[in-house]
Amino acid sequence: MISFIHGKLAEIQDGFIVVEASGVGYGIRVPATVISGLPSMGEEVKIYTYFSLNQNGVELCGFLTPEDREMFTMLLSVSGVGPKAALGILSALSPDDLRMAIVTGDSKSISKAPGVGTKTAQRIVLDLKDKLDATEVFSTAMDRGSEKNSALANSTLGMRSAQREAIEALVALGYSELEAGRAVKKVEITADMTVDQILKLSLKNLSFL
Repeated sequence: MISFIHGKLAEIQDGFIVVEASGVGYGIRVPATVISGLPSMGEEVKIYTYFSLNQNGVELCGFLTPEDREMFTMLLSVSGVGPKAALGILSALSPDDLRMAIVTGDSKSISKAPGVGTKTAQRIVLDLKDKLDATEVFSTAMDRGSEKNSALANSTLGMRSAQREAIEALVALGYSELEAGRAVKKVEITADMTVDQILKLSLKNLSFL
């Protein structure tokens, strides 16, 4: 059994990647959530794999973490859910969102996955709800929310700091605080903008004031 493959990302297609390790290219079926989390082509990647045997032959299914692979195998334990359907579900919902949908009984969200009907979605909730730790699922969701809020707060503080520096630079050039403030506020500032960029756009605005 191949537990994981560690190598260079050699190819990315819709729902399929190739990882080159020791001169061998391994074709791996992956959900869309894995595609969005991959590094750039040619960079190293570690994919946790599941060996699937079906009517089409043998294929590897891959995931970014052991926990995500475990969620996949849990889906396979539900009657009527095969590898294709399980990958479809994990393409429509991230593993964390799927866990939340299961513990809250949200079969409607699960049924939106391609090839998954209402009855199958309800069966997934019924079969897997008791296998998940609801407290742990909610705790993970809260941690993710805190991380997002922290990143947003840091981004906002950074933009405000750059805005203030631009105003101070304009005042140093001889403009009044009021003129500088108006000019800077007209600039649509984004998190990746430098003070120099804000300053240049603000100077353009001053020419129209």
